[in-house]
Amino acid sequence: MTDNGTVVPLFKDPTDTPVSPALAAVPDKPAEPRRALPVRVFVRSRHTVGAVVKHERTRTVARVTVRHGAYLVGGTRITARRAWDGRTGARYQRMMRAAEAGGNYEAAGEWEERLHRFRSERHKRRMDLLKAPQDMARSAAYGAGTGIGALIAVGIALAVATKDPADVFTPLMALVELVRLLVVFVAVVWGPLVAVGPWLAVAGLWAVGRHQAAAPQWALPATARTSDAGAPITPSIVVTAMRDLGIPALRKAIKEMGDAGAAMLGPIRIAGCGVEVDVTLPSGVSTNEVQARRKKLAENLTRHEHEVFITIPEAARTVRLWIADSGALDQPIGPSPLVTDETMTADYAKGRAPWGQDLRGDAATLSLYQRHMLITGLSNQGKTASLRALALWLALDRRVEFRIADLKGVGDWGMFDGIATVLIQGPTDDHVIDATEMVEGLVEEMEHRIQAPPGTKFAPLIGIVDEAQVAFMCPAVGDDKRPYGGSKATSRYFMAVRKIHNQGRAVDVLLWEGTQDPTDQNLPKLVREGAHTRASLVLGTESQARMALGDKAIDGGAAPHLLRQGMDKGTVVVASDGIKIPAGQASITVRTHFIDDTAAAQIADRARALRDGVTTLTAVADDEEERDALADIATALGDDPRVLTADVLKRLTTLSPATYGTWTPGDLKRVLEDAGAEPYKSDGRMVVGRERVTRALTNRDTNGSASA
Repeated sequence: MTDNGTVVPLFKDPTDTPVSPALAAVPDKPAEPRRALPVRVFVRSRHTVGAVVKHERTRTVARVTVRHGAYLVGGTRITARRAWDGRTGARYQRMMRAAEAGGNYEAAGEWEERLHRFRSERHKRRMDLLKAPQDMARSAAYGAGTGIGALIAVGIALAVATKDPADVFTPLMALVELVRLLVVFVAVVWGPLVAVGPWLAVAGLWAVGRHQAAAPQWALPATARTSDAGAPITPSIVVTAMRDLGIPALRKAIKEMGDAGAAMLGPIRIAGCGVEVDVTLPSGVSTNEVQARRKKLAENLTRHEHEVFITIPEAARTVRLWIADSGALDQPIGPSPLVTDETMTADYAKGRAPWGQDLRGDAATLSLYQRHMLITGLSNQGKTASLRALALWLALDRRVEFRIADLKGVGDWGMFDGIATVLIQGPTDDHVIDATEMVEGLVEEMEHRIQAPPGTKFAPLIGIVDEAQVAFMCPAVGDDKRPYGGSKATSRYFMAVRKIHNQGRAVDVLLWEGTQDPTDQNLPKLVREGAHTRASLVLGTESQARMALGDKAIDGGAAPHLLRQGMDKGTVVVASDGIKIPAGQASITVRTHFIDDTAAAQIADRARALRDGVTTLTAVADDEEERDALADIATALGDDPRVLTADVLKRLTTLSPATYGTWTPGDLKRVLEDAGAEPYKSDGRMVVGRERVTRALTNRDTNGSASA
């Protein structure tokens, strides 16, 4: 603005620029439209920015910046907390709350006593501080007077020695000079110290944060990153893990609890290679909601999924957590007592088989008395070894008779040759036919025992069919047009199994089956539900787990489908009244002892030595053909020089249940007397001599054969 009020623009208007006459004569050209930048320029810029942001150097710089900043902040926080804990009773209160939350009221009382002692001593120190100024003034006066007097005394002695009265004040002046030098030194050092002091304090806080790794894990150097996996389980960790499960009602209830959720927890107890704790859920939260989040709960507890087990105890609205020590379940459990104790024997009725260890590390023993068994799992997970371990123990009871069909046929049961009266090994349809006839022979023996006079005692008879799915899936059809396999009433194997399940237990005729990868086709519902002891190794799906163990066990927390394939070999989840299961639970997880083939053969040798000699058949004879009784007796005797008449009758029954199942000692005696090979006493017991029977067969050859 000029003095006369005219406004002068600061910028020149381009429209006011004079135009030369030459240019004015040129006609105006239409203005060209402004061209937009190509889209590819923006895309390229975006990609460039993204590449810069994602570049490793950029990430390294960001990590370094965040790391050192976090060191400083974390060091300040840690130092402040240490100072607060040192000046107040916060530490004692924190430990007291933790002890109360864990149910350790004795420790809580001890911490409360320590807090009271700390407060008393702190009060005493504060009272002493009130008296400190006057005490310090009095002490300073006494000290100054004493010091000056001492210096003057030294000066007098010095003056006497030098005969110069001025030396009386020489020591005192020396002290004054020393004070002056100290003042000069402080004046010189004070300025730099004031300038450097704050930076030294910052460096100290940074060092504290660095020592405590007070930075996010992603920002720490690779060599300094730590993991809290495997950390001890504390009440606060359990409550936090439950709070962060993603259940809104549970999270809200924990926040509203005055004790931050500590009232939910029972005492944390050491249980084997882990700990156990009962968690009472607040109203509105169901136990199956927690069960369904097992993996998330395990991660919240810094454990793997297979290291956390959730079961339902008797108390309402309560889940029981068993949390393994990190890595403990990957360690072997040691050899079986069958291997380490060569004097061990078995008792079918009163004994319990040493099968393995439960998750607590306690011995898991199983009663086999009058219990049908089913064990299932995926292939190559230890099913045969787990089932065979039970049979090896029971073989040490000489009264027990075994009839075994191994439909895998690779020799896993070969050591039972000379122990089992029937041992079928092979996967073909012919082997399935023999296995079916073996099971039907068990049915005939069962019916014979049921029809015996009341009070008759029978020796235990155990039928074992390993890889039973092969039998159920067999397409072979007999001459009577009935299929051997299948799951319908026309199936010979299926119906024989059902009959044994219905009535065999009462007369000690039992059936054990091992099968893999269960489905409704290879393990029918009626068959799996007929077993008293049901065990499962790792399975693929929850539906298979329900087939193996039943709905009750799965709803109660059993989870064989969550075991690790290949890593949890030999680990079985068992539902049975024959094994000790914690109150309120429907199943128990057992890590079974592994007995290799060499050790199994040695145990079988001990079992074989307890018996009088058993002739093992590899097939069941056709009962419809005409039998040669004397020849069958010779077969039953085998290589033994003499056999008890009762054992001969057992072996004949195994050879042909239809022909010899109803025989009595009198029938055996009649046939032998007619052949001139009558029984005789040895050590006070009736026996059949092989030499007599062989001689009778030789003499009979010229006169024809005697048939049953």
